Amino acid sequence: MKLIEYADSEMMAMALADMMASELRAALRQRDRVLLVVPGGGTPGPIFDDLCGARLEWERVDVLPSDERWRPEAHIRSNARLIRERLLVDEAAAARLLPMYARDRTPEEAAAELTEAITPGLPISVLLLGMGADMHTASLFPRADNLSLALGPNAPTLVPMHVKGEPEPRITLSARVLNDAMAKHLVITGDAKKAALERARGQSPEVAPVAAVMDDLLVHWAPLAEEAHVD
Repeated sequence: MKLIEYADSEMMAMALADMMASELRAALRQRDRVLLVVPGGGTPGPIFDDLCGARLEWERVDVLPSDERWRPEAHIRSNARLIRERLLVDEAAAARLLPMYARDRTPEEAAAELTEAITPGLPISVLLLGMGADMHTASLFPRADNLSLALGPNAPTLVPMHVKGEPEPRITLSARVLNDAMAKHLVITGDAKKAALERARGQSPEVAPVAAVMDDLLVHWAPLAEEAHVD
């Protein structure tokens, strides 16, 4: 794991978007189609705003959420909605969004069919992850019902996940698939998440799931706005 620190979130978004665009261009020189995997949540939005204008052959790029809340795309909590609204615009409008949700079915019922659409694009060419203060990444949550399965060396591509206290079930790429990515990035902001990441380095993945993806991981950190102006 390598940590890169930035003066503020704006600088981080621009630098990371530029880095990811370069990695996608390199991957496109090697493969007919490439797979970009990105998170939901609030942190990646500014990165998407910069990345979407990158000049590359987006028509050859498949985009996939790292995980998904089991909600239709129109729902405010859908990661696919964020990706479509913030990333798949401008130049990146030509990219193809792969589904991680199926209407009128449970994650368990739909996992095999969704996996069929994802498998041809593996391994992931460029991966961007987020992390929560509880040290979860994607939907690999501490104490989630299928965490052990998702962390295993023979884990399936997609793992349904039920997290206590969450309003809906989820589905997530397994740690095995995330770790196979050709380029791996984690983006975090604020002192609390930086401290959580440091704690995770000494924990097992069952306690701190982000620890499962730390090998060859490039971590991008910036202070929160209120932290950046503290003397």
